[in-house]
Amino acid sequence: MTQDPNEAAEMVAPRLDASTVRALEAIILVASEPVSPELLAQILELPVESVLAICDSLSSAYEEAGHGFQLVRVAGGFRYQSHPDTAAYVERFILDGQRARLSGAALETLAIVAYKQPISRAQIASIRGVDPDAVLRTLQSRGYIDQSGRDPGPGQAVLWATTPLFLEKLGIDSVSDLPPIAEFLPEADVVEALEVGLRVPRQGVGNDGDAAPENVEAAHDRPPISDFAGEESS
Repeated sequence: MTQDPNEAAEMVAPRLDASTVRALEAIILVASEPVSPELLAQILELPVESVLAICDSLSSAYEEAGHGFQLVRVAGGFRYQSHPDTAAYVERFILDGQRARLSGAALETLAIVAYKQPISRAQIASIRGVDPDAVLRTLQSRGYIDQSGRDPGPGQAVLWATTPLFLEKLGIDSVSDLPPIAEFLPEADVVEALEVGLRVPRQGVGNDGDAAPENVEAAHDRPPISDFAGEESS
């Protein structure tokens, strides 16, 4: 038998009536962004500890009851969101053509900022190999990154970092909750194999040091790789 959310909250704070719990639910429901426990405590005139206990109890009660939504803590506050198990249905509801997607270059730059923040434009350019100005403007306009300060070194370059909206979109409370970057890196033997495969042999010499076949095109006759990289949107 599932437990009523109001009863779960009252078990933690028996002196609270159902109207207080309903008020908390209503505030979080109508908020356009996660609501901090401090703000909830101020509005409800309760200690922050009581607000946290109520939210934890409500979250457990919703999960136990099998609802299609959750009460979760993200970006330092609480919000309602759809349950991960309902993702397939939510995706059907949101038509793909009606939402703008980030390009591969934007996602790559966003990942660099997320894992290396605070980071300057020049540092991003050195990692990606292309000028990131246009992508940085796009990410800033979307609200995912913003200027967080200036480098104390020569030139005092502007430093970039992710925003609370970025945390909200990912459903995490802080950047420390990001998965370790090592999980996305290939093994050392894979990297070595890629380097060998991409190595351009010198004219007349193969990868193994022997003479290359006569039909091998000279390296200097090939267009530089940067010519192709420049065609991709940065």
